[in-house]
Amino acid sequence: MTYLKLALAALFITALSACSPEVGSQEWCDALKEKPKGDWSANEAADFTKHCLL
Repeated sequence: MTYLKLALAALFITALSACSPEVGSQEWCDALKEKPKGDWSANEAADFTKHCLL
């Protein structure tokens, strides 16, 4: 039963990560433009500058 729970948890996490666009892609840049800048993390701000502005 424990293995089943672990497998379901791994499947759930994999499914969630597949929903977000790849960092630096046009979809990711567009999504971040819609997000309030106060909610950006430091990594998001750096990646946005690196991939979307330059």
